[in-house]
Amino acid sequence: MKADPKGVMTGTHYLDGDHAACEGALAAGCRYVAGYPITPSTEVVERFAGRIPCVGGIFMQMEDEIASSIAIQGAVWAGAKAMTVTSGPGFSLMMEHIGLAIMTEVPCVFINVQRGGPSTGLPTLPAQSDMMQARWGSHGDYEVIALCPNSPQECFDLMITAFNMSERFRTPVMVMMDECVGHMTERVVIPKAEEIEIVPRKYTKKTPAEYKAYLPNDNLVPEMAEMGKGYNFHITGLTHDEKGYPAMNEESQKKLVSRLINKIQNYKKEIILIEKDGLDNADVAVLSYGITSRVAEKAIIDAKAKGIKVGKARLKTVWPFADEFILELSKKVKAIVVPELNAGQVVREVERAAKGNCEVISVPHLGGGVHRPEVILDAIVKGAQGGKR
Repeated sequence: MKADPKGVMTGTHYLDGDHAACEGALAAGCRYVAGYPITPSTEVVERFAGRIPCVGGIFMQMEDEIASSIAIQGAVWAGAKAMTVTSGPGFSLMMEHIGLAIMTEVPCVFINVQRGGPSTGLPTLPAQSDMMQARWGSHGDYEVIALCPNSPQECFDLMITAFNMSERFRTPVMVMMDECVGHMTERVVIPKAEEIEIVPRKYTKKTPAEYKAYLPNDNLVPEMAEMGKGYNFHITGLTHDEKGYPAMNEESQKKLVSRLINKIQNYKKEIILIEKDGLDNADVAVLSYGITSRVAEKAIIDAKAKGIKVGKARLKTVWPFADEFILELSKKVKAIVVPELNAGQVVREVERAAKGNCEVISVPHLGGGVHRPEVILDAIVKGAQGGKR
């Protein structure tokens, strides 16, 4: 399916990441946004509010982030593609409803333009401090999909990917931006609508009498029922059976939760996106994501000028985590350097996946600004001189 031409502002533009993310959502077919103003994400919904009358849709400013995160789910059941937008404190408030969307399999998108925390923290300054919250913030056992752009162009591109994945796997997808990426302005090339591939919502062809709301197909994802077509079904956050009715027993819990996990885990090769360069003969690999990958690029160039064999791996998909890729990489290099705008979050996953095969060097930064390239360079030099190979 191609993008709706009414929602695509084609051509070359100079946009900040927040505005580019809005354009990506519109191109993907998003026609409902509920949100509450919070720095540094507000520009996404401001642009949406201005653009949506031109293409047909609704923006609702809600009373808070809790209301926003449940309103989009109602919109999805009514037939819309929907998203909400927030930053750290608002993301915390949304966690229960993210769990509900996972449990009830609601395809929707959550944008988090990250800032420094905890609490109110640094509203106008960058961090990558919500990465583990994106994975483990809601209670229970589940899998999530979280994408991490490093430029306004990718804010546009990965928003389309996020909506496509949400429809493909019937799950909420998170787009983990940061203040720098959200507010930097760069060239963004927006293709023509006919060049943008869109995954449509998969509605059942079964009759209302035959339909079961949570009967999975071959890829473990149930089909949805189109509103207003005579389908009656039950939706609950309780553990439920294939008809959607509560099923309070161990067998139902195992069957349902295993499927929720496996519908993501079984398709990791399709979901996980990694930019790789220079890893084949590298002694050191720099693994990064988001704005930190832009700073790491300078450190990698400087390290190569010193004669160090260094490559890069940039996570466009942070969750599900690229365990198999990290394991294989750890067998080839002396060290993996992991710079992050936090005290060290994703580096713990790198350490786990590497299984001690190489040295893993954390390069933390508590936000408010970005790393100095020389700090990452020092870690690269350390990794080249030491390590387990």
